[in-house]
Amino acid sequence: MVIYILIAILMFGVLIAVHEFGHFISAKLLGVRVNEFSIGMGPAIFSRQKGETLYSLRALPIGGFCAMEGEDTTSDDPKAFSNKPAWRKFIILVAGSFMNFLTGVLLLLLVFSQSAAYAYPTVGGFLEGSTLEAEGLRAGDRLIEVDGHKIYTYGDASLLFGRAGDVSNVVVERDGMLVTLKDVTMPLRPFTVNGQTQMLRGLTLGVGYEEKTLFTWLKATWYQSIDYVRMVWMGLGDLVTGAVGLKDLSGPIGIVNAIGEVGEQSDGAADAALNISSFVAFIAINLAVMNLLPIPALDGGQVLFLVVDAVYTKLVRKRLDQKYLGYVNAAGLICLLALMAVVAVSDVIKLIH
Repeated sequence: MVIYILIAILMFGVLIAVHEFGHFISAKLLGVRVNEFSIGMGPAIFSRQKGETLYSLRALPIGGFCAMEGEDTTSDDPKAFSNKPAWRKFIILVAGSFMNFLTGVLLLLLVFSQSAAYAYPTVGGFLEGSTLEAEGLRAGDRLIEVDGHKIYTYGDASLLFGRAGDVSNVVVERDGMLVTLKDVTMPLRPFTVNGQTQMLRGLTLGVGYEEKTLFTWLKATWYQSIDYVRMVWMGLGDLVTGAVGLKDLSGPIGIVNAIGEVGEQSDGAADAALNISSFVAFIAINLAVMNLLPIPALDGGQVLFLVVDAVYTKLVRKRLDQKYLGYVNAAGLICLLALMAVVAVSDVIKLIH
């Protein structure tokens, strides 16, 4: 277990480094002065000045930063971030999330390279008393879409049917042709399976396989990446609607523990490496999406300020003072740290129990 915890901490450090490197390399390429590029937080254990940038490695592997000239304040330096056009700022701001997303995709490429074939869900059959066959579904149909939500992976089928309404639109592939079934009535109702009564839709899931080729390998990787993005948005939606609460959130402590459990439950070192890689890919893509939310102190908040500044400048012919951006970012950072503290305490309580 200890080795997996160490791997998890190392992975966090790598994901943070990759994110900050995205900001750093894009800033350098677009002519913005970077005062310091740091991996880690807290006291510096190594630093070196090279050109205009101080490169540092800090003691705590829980963060990092790319400190650009004029990022939060006004500056007379022509190479300051605040003096660059909006399109350059936008690229620099989203580059960190792009690098995290790219990291997730590359990890999934590695994971799916080990597969001999790629599974997809089908209609396996119908439970006794089900009316879905009369609604137009057929055993062997490949499931493509439920209520406008595309089925990217095998696991999507049970997820989307679980979230579907009592009356849904379903798209299937049958004999090589897409078939759209509108207003399929499939409420959750009691069915007896193996002597136990369960609330089900009335069908069982089967599995089909696509032969591994370069195309199916790339397609499986891309579909899983997009599916991870959708899972993050679904989670955020559930949080907003109250379907899940803060107690269901996990921070670094919970994620490190989860990675340890993934490793412990795997069959051998090779299987553990693949399972952990898939989990870390999800975390990387999760970070990419979350960082683009329009919240102060996150990259998405900075993009929002770009838009606000552009509109303000257009209306009053004068740019917003960067110090106000600094104030809002500081307030956002305090709120973000407070949330992280609450989630960390929740993670510890869950570990104790």
